[in-house]
Amino acid sequence: MRTADCDWRPGATLEQLRARARLLADIRTFFAGRGVLEVDTPLLCSGTATDLHLASFVVRDPAQPEAGERWLQTSPEFCLKRLVAAGYGPVYQLGKAFRAGDLGDRHNPEFTLLEWYRPGWSLDELMVETDALLVAMLGDVVGFDRCERTTYRALFEARFGINPHAADVQALRALAARETSFGDAAGLDAGACLDLLFSLVIEPTLGHGCPVLVSGFPAIQAALAQVATDADGDRVAQRCEVYVRGMELANGYQELTDVAEQRRRFIADNDARRARGLPEIPVDERFLAALAAGLPACAGIALGVDRLLMLRTGATSIDQVLAFAAPRC
Repeated sequence: MRTADCDWRPGATLEQLRARARLLADIRTFFAGRGVLEVDTPLLCSGTATDLHLASFVVRDPAQPEAGERWLQTSPEFCLKRLVAAGYGPVYQLGKAFRAGDLGDRHNPEFTLLEWYRPGWSLDELMVETDALLVAMLGDVVGFDRCERTTYRALFEARFGINPHAADVQALRALAARETSFGDAAGLDAGACLDLLFSLVIEPTLGHGCPVLVSGFPAIQAALAQVATDADGDRVAQRCEVYVRGMELANGYQELTDVAEQRRRFIADNDARRARGLPEIPVDERFLAALAAGLPACAGIALGVDRLLMLRTGATSIDQVLAFAAPRC
């Protein structure tokens, strides 16, 4: 590209950047008032998330080839949990995270993430605090004084008339073929069918009056969350997601503290990655060592700050709230 052809201008207006600065200051004020410590953890580590749905940037230092591969973090989760395991109490980080392949109106490969952990708290207590944060950051703009709550099962029963935790795979394949634009769903497993139905049919309808917190996700979508039997007798992941105006804003867990189960999940993720031709991710042994040393019962959540700013300012594209989105870099 010739210099004359380069669009050097920022995507965000000056007022948008001022709004970003105000939002970051408001978030810090919120947590300072609640005694949560702001911390700064590394962006470049020897391991990262093994989740099949996340793609990480890998970095190699040509001056130190013996150091091997290192990874830009998709979230500060592992390091923050190590701090909690070390006894540092409630902590949060407000900074950059990276996910390869994410580019669109709501996605940028480099983005700003707010993530915080509350030792000794339940997921329900964390959802109460998340509600308070959203009211403080968005209430006057969107026009609400509390968030709604619902469950994954309630949404599927209302929309499709099925219990997603008990439906057999053939019924889910038929639903996915009929209700989505995916096409032939014959080769999909139950998890993939549920993902399609939720993301393409249910998610766009959520949070248009006020933010909605959805809990009780399928056990197969537990990721780094605990699994438990709920009041209806369903095995569910103890996690929640937040939606505003059809957009996912945050994802929280009752954190898994069992090191053996966590290692098993890492291994299962990498087995699935190899089967799909995806790169294997080195298991983060330091994180597992922290679990073995004793991660206390805790709840944690990660929230997309760029999307929060989009909602706060009425922006329709993430490019409008970033100084320089990926296509401008």
